[in-house]
Amino acid sequence: MVSKVPANPLSPPLAGGVGEQVTGRSSTLELATNEAVRNVSSPLVGGVGEGDANSTSATSRHKVLRLIHGDLPLPAYLPDATFGVVRAVDAADLEAVGIEALVMNVFHLMQKPGSSTIAALGGLHKMACWPHTIVTDSGGFQAYSLIRQNSKFGRLTENGIRFKPEGSDREFHLTPEKSVQLQMAYGADIVICLDDCMHIDGSDDEQELSVERTVKWAARCKEEFLRQVSNRGYKAGMPKPMLFGVVQGGGDAARRRRCAAQLLKIGFDGYGYGGWPLDSSGNLLTDMLIATRDAIPCEFPMHALGVGHPESVAACCRMGYDIFDCALPTRDARTGRLYTFRSDPYDPDFRLTGDWFKTLYIDDEKYTKADRPLYPECDCPACSRYSTGYLRHLHKCGDTLFYRLATLHNLRFMVVLMRLLRDGRV
Repeated sequence: MVSKVPANPLSPPLAGGVGEQVTGRSSTLELATNEAVRNVSSPLVGGVGEGDANSTSATSRHKVLRLIHGDLPLPAYLPDATFGVVRAVDAADLEAVGIEALVMNVFHLMQKPGSSTIAALGGLHKMACWPHTIVTDSGGFQAYSLIRQNSKFGRLTENGIRFKPEGSDREFHLTPEKSVQLQMAYGADIVICLDDCMHIDGSDDEQELSVERTVKWAARCKEEFLRQVSNRGYKAGMPKPMLFGVVQGGGDAARRRRCAAQLLKIGFDGYGYGGWPLDSSGNLLTDMLIATRDAIPCEFPMHALGVGHPESVAACCRMGYDIFDCALPTRDARTGRLYTFRSDPYDPDFRLTGDWFKTLYIDDEKYTKADRPLYPECDCPACSRYSTGYLRHLHKCGDTLFYRLATLHNLRFMVVLMRLLRDGRV
């Protein structure tokens, strides 16, 4: 059951985190569709390699990922802290609303503040004052965004990615080995393999090359990861980072299954959905998401990279995805799009079905004199202390307090949503 805590912005996270039951999974997703996949054993016990300090504890499917910086209950939403910060809030704010993990990006961090600065400041956890889980993305999607849409910024080769950010004279070279080295040096709990990301509308030849490179780079990432584990003195039974491979394949289910099967032969602790998860109309690519999840045995955790809209998160959780990250909830917050439940999420009969979600647009004039919280059951700092009308006033004034309060509200919404999903309310 999802428990409500007192309306206090500094109150602890909702009761029922670690230890909740995961139910309501789609039975069609419990079996892999490829015979080669079914015969692959999970490497999750002890991560990649020996030992059992890292593991997935579960009653149904997954329930908890045991990581270096603590347990991560699943499913989990990770706010984007791309440059080592979630915009407008600090680590204490994130802890207060119940956030359990962050995702940061090696592609951006190697540029700003730079690897030597991160090392001088003690690694990502110490630098950001975040003692909990950090997942570092490899930069494959960012390279796609920067280079594939404008070739003047760099190029992709068999050896990796060469890029020169706009306004910079320095050229960066990100190889699969370098990506893993940086993520390990930064102190990541989960390391993501460098992949060759391709748009869903890419040609067959481009998609084939993307899969071929992604698999080759994944093998190189795995080899470097094992080298780093050995060189850094991790022993059997010691907690160590996990390594996730990324499944590419565009809009072809057979190609995605083939990519998944090749990655499974290499062996990773978990896997991610690679490529933009939406079509040109902004609709979730349901068929491809299902095909990709189906291609990976259910004992492996699956990361829906880039999925963060509440309804999309709930839909992907039904498919069997466990981890979500996206800048959308925090970006929406700063622009005045605030998330609410249409009815009391603490009601035992509440379900994430039908018309359960609503976006409140704070600039709407009807909220000018609204002397009530954004939604009555919310216990975030914004709702427990301030009226909707006051929040609208802050936004119209352009005061930075709005960015903080709105961000914490949307993040608290996502925390409650995760607890509902863990409680099987789908």
